[in-house]
Amino acid sequence: MIAQPLRNLLIFTAGLFVGATAHAAGEPTADPVAAAIGSSERPAEDRSQDAWRQPAAVLAFFGVKPGWHVIDIFSAGGYNTELLSRIVGPKGEVIAYNNAAYAGFSAKEIAARYAGNRLSNVRQLTAEVDALTLEPGSLDAAIFVMCYHDLYWRPEDGSWPKTDPKLMLSKLHAALKDDGVVIVQDHVANPGGDTSALVTKLHRIDPAVVRRDFEAAGFKLDGESAALKHEADDHSKLVFDPAIKGKTDQFIYRFRKVGR
Repeated sequence: MIAQPLRNLLIFTAGLFVGATAHAAGEPTADPVAAAIGSSERPAEDRSQDAWRQPAAVLAFFGVKPGWHVIDIFSAGGYNTELLSRIVGPKGEVIAYNNAAYAGFSAKEIAARYAGNRLSNVRQLTAEVDALTLEPGSLDAAIFVMCYHDLYWRPEDGSWPKTDPKLMLSKLHAALKDDGVVIVQDHVANPGGDTSALVTKLHRIDPAVVRRDFEAAGFKLDGESAALKHEADDHSKLVFDPAIKGKTDQFIYRFRKVGR
């Protein structure tokens, strides 16, 4: 049996070959995800992260398409924003959303990412969750990558505002079109205990909490992926611990908006 990371790599390589062949023949690229990942215009630092981030598997599961309008929530330095920008193309748009804390932490990466309007279909938006305004029914999809847990983060130094997951999901539900899609990828926590205390200690979240939050907000679970499952992670370590960093066990859920 081929291990999951190797299988993902083989699928990704095959996609790049198909995309490159179509481009050489002057035909439209068959796979926009493979074309985005294989773009020579991507920063070298981004490409160096592909092996552990597995963007081919994640974005294929997402199902994002050219022309979509997508919000990358807590997009930080924009690794995923760049890929989404290239996939949705000139007829689509990506909102790179950060609050002040994320924007400040990633200021250098953000400045380099968007210098010279290099991603012209990306709109940067910085606001706290309670001040976030999104046009109703304007989005095809949203993505949280390793950041949904931050809605529960409560550091003692006050460096992060007390964000409200219910408010965030309420605003997102209203902004999505009917049948809109949301991807949540995050570090797995063992079940039990207070969610905020666990997030603050380990930056992990119980997948059951995420599912509960989304279902209460008017979403249904539409699928899940094991592309970033790492069984060697026992969920007890801080995700930044050198022993586990880049190898945490992660769940990937796809939710779909349902009417209220």
